Amino acid sequence: MPKLPILEPKGIIRILESSGFRFVRQKGSHRIYVRDNLRVTVPYHNKNLKPKTLKHIIKQSGLDIQNFYE
Repeated sequence: MPKLPILEPKGIIRILESSGFRFVRQKGSHRIYVRDNLRVTVPYHNKNLKPKTLKHIIKQSGLDIQNFYE
């Protein structure tokens, strides 16, 4: 498994929206995106997300790491 980078929430949201996810709602600082039966929660803070958080977002999206970056 390749080492995951540290990304900003804006970049992750851009990747999710290009993969077909759409913004549904926000609760506090967590934005929820949906595609088909998949739901992804992205913490939208003013700081970078750690690799472990990114790993869980990729798992929720149903994509593998290679497809997530393409």
